[in-house]
This record gives sequence, structure tokens and C-alpha cells, in this order.
Amino acid sequence: MVRIRVVHEEELLRSALVELLRSDDTLEVSAMSPHADARDDEVLPTDVCVVDGECLQGPGEARDAPFRARQGDLLVVLTTPRRPGVLRRAFDAGALGLVDKNAPAQRLITAVHTVAKGERFLDAALTVALLEGAVMPLTARELSVLSLAAEGTPMAEIAARLHLSRGTVRNYMATAIRKVGARNRVDAIRIVQDAGWT
Repeated sequence: MVRIRVVHEEELLRSALVELLRSDDTLEVSAMSPHADARDDEVLPTDVCVVDGECLQGPGEARDAPFRARQGDLLVVLTTPRRPGVLRRAFDAGALGLVDKNAPAQRLITAVHTVAKGERFLDAALTVALLEGAVMPLTARELSVLSLAAEGTPMAEIAARLHLSRGTVRNYMATAIRKVGARNRVDAIRIVQDAGWT
């Protein structure tokens, strides 16, 4: 029996994934919210964790350390080729399984069994997106400036928080806009968020 834990933000989708996985009699399935604050002794042992890629932490954070400490390293991450940043984050977090959210249901079950054996499972639809995700055009500083701007932080405050001059912040912003092929700051923020880099 392979013990599976499903982690998804939305209750309805989490329940649907549990039912799908329970259709395989060799899987014992439980579920939890990514924000659940269960103590270690309350968390049942798990062989494989199936997690929505949007639950993984973004850049600049502890790179999923708390999540992986609770869930283990045998991760199967659900994502889409349209979010290469999320896909790359999942790969960098050590996920052995990467499954396209638009794949047939049986593919998730296959991925779970493959990862339970300690083998890698990469959905063919995600391979090109994973390669694209490896080529993030922005530096860490440019991404920080854009991320703060996305939160509505004024330029003067961005400069103060990052210990930069206002002119340097404007230069980082202009470079980021150019690198992602955006028309303006708002467009650059949209492009970076759509790709899953923030």
C-alpha cells in the first residue's frame, strides 16, 4: 500500500484529487491544506505527496523548506506549461514527479507509483516549459524590484527597503521591462506573474 497525501489550496479540487487517487486500490490517500498547522506527531507517515505547484513558495523565501520538512522529498507536483516559473520552482524543490494539470487522470496515478519507487516522472507536455523555466531573464534584484512594485510599493519605499538609490531602482525597473518585452511596469508585472516567477 502506497500512502499518499494531497495538498491543495482549494477544498473542492483537493477532494476531487483524493477521490481520483482512491480509485486505485493500492493507494491510501489523505489530504490537507497547505496552510494546515499540524504538529509533526499529528501528521501521518506519507510515501508520496501530491501538491499543487501554486502551493510552493516563491523566490526569496525559504525555498519550501518548511513544506518539505512536513511532507518529505517524494513530491509529485501538479502544474502547467504556461507557468514555467512554478515548474522550475518545483524542480528546484526536488520534486521527482511533474504532472501537467491538463493530463488524463491516469497519468497522475502513474506518476504517483513511479515516484513511490524513487524514480523520476516528467510529463512530456512539461519538458519544453521546464527548459524555458531555466532561462529566467531577470536578475534576483530586478525580480525583487518588480515584486515590490507588484505589491503597490512606491519607488522611494522600494529604494529604502532594498538599500538602493531611487535612480538605481528606476534603472532596475527599466531593465526588467526591457528584458521581459513589456510595454510598461504594469505589463512587466503581469508577464512575470503569469510565468509564475513571483
